[in-house]
Amino acid sequence: MSIATAWRVDGRCLCGALLLALTCLRAQALPPEHVPDVSGETPRTSPAWVRDGVIYEIFPRSFSASGDFAGVTAALDRLQHLGVNILWLMPIHPIGELHRKGAVGSPYAVRDYYAINPDYGSGEDLHALVREAHRRGLKLIIDIVANHTSWDSVMMSHPDYYRHDANGAIVPPQPDWEDVAQLNYDNPALRRYMIDMLAYWVQEFDLDGFRCDAAAYVPRAFWDEARARLAKLKPELVMLAEADQPDLEVNAFDVDYSWKLYHSMSDVIQGRQPAAAIVATWRDDERHYPKGALRMRFSDNHDQLRAFAQFGVPAALAASALVFTLDGVPMLYNGMEVGDGTESAAPALFERLPIFWPGGKLRPVIPANIAALIALRRSHPALTRGGVSWLSNTDSQRVVTFLRRAADETLLIAINLSSQPVSGRIDGLRGEFDDITPAATPATAAPVRPPALQLAAWEYRVYREKRKKPE
Repeated sequence: MSIATAWRVDGRCLCGALLLALTCLRAQALPPEHVPDVSGETPRTSPAWVRDGVIYEIFPRSFSASGDFAGVTAALDRLQHLGVNILWLMPIHPIGELHRKGAVGSPYAVRDYYAINPDYGSGEDLHALVREAHRRGLKLIIDIVANHTSWDSVMMSHPDYYRHDANGAIVPPQPDWEDVAQLNYDNPALRRYMIDMLAYWVQEFDLDGFRCDAAAYVPRAFWDEARARLAKLKPELVMLAEADQPDLEVNAFDVDYSWKLYHSMSDVIQGRQPAAAIVATWRDDERHYPKGALRMRFSDNHDQLRAFAQFGVPAALAASALVFTLDGVPMLYNGMEVGDGTESAAPALFERLPIFWPGGKLRPVIPANIAALIALRRSHPALTRGGVSWLSNTDSQRVVTFLRRAADETLLIAINLSSQPVSGRIDGLRGEFDDITPAATPATAAPVRPPALQLAAWEYRVYREKRKKPE
């Protein structure tokens, strides 16, 4: 990323190289030599609805004209029709005012974990949202910011809940995170408070789990203890870690962020790395994670520039094709299905900037393509349960090719992650394949039969191996 480009890490706007360093720190709180080797361990067994799921991240403030729970409830039919099944609400708690950033403040500067942001509605409004989501077969999780609070948090009455410097002053997690104060998990009383709080939201609102902000900054022992308590309340609960740290998925978490793969994909799309870098990153992660661990795949979220604004429409659709055909659990962010480019990253995270929903009508290829990719994933077990086998090809600088194999089917995926057309071959491919690329995909290259490879700029193709007839 160029020095001129700025991203947001938890509401803090930083540039280029500095941000990349902090993002790596954020994704991996412990230095690599201190992260235990868990590659031989078994990951947590997750419910089928997680493994087969599609996550939709919602920023309630910007999701609807009303900017509240009622606005989300009104959209449930549309979200169900889109094909997502796990709704993740960004923090719903009151935002602190002391050292607040922007006009509204970051939702990650929480003032009271037990309360609801009055801008979003009441407890009954949240009950209604959960009830209506469940009636449609949708799961609902909320964001929990366990690492830090606002400076005017109700918890400040217990200063021993916080970390202090040598002079006895409470400190932020990082010097530039000046709107939040660091919690101290060495304190058993704090750990009890936080676990009781998590249990409250499950018991009181029948939530289906939590997305845990800055999860790698909080001790793994806390998460393991919390999960054990929550599992007794709701065994089929999901916990999503905002982290890229393998040991977190052994006991506590079902899914985590594949940050490294996101950055490799971004580098490839913007011409800084060859397409083969994606393969190398995936393989490196595979060596360090427990076999079968679930990773959240994404090309857009509230920590990054919007995909369609950053990459352009054709490239962002190619990125989505990778996200929805790889292993793991894919995620859409807040209006991504209509190509929304309205930022929620800093400084917009601290303001109210609603999604521009008419964008889908102006560029109908985007909603058609996103819906087709979700439908493709949900209709092919190889994409939700199958393994990944990377195939080399004659243009690894620009193209990735791989197989997804399940018991009853094998799919072949080829994606051109460049602005130039590609013509070549896929190496080592056996069998005959039919093209099942969604009709919504704007195919501009003449179709060819694998192992031949012919793709227009940013084009992707999906093929299904022909089943052999019984003798």
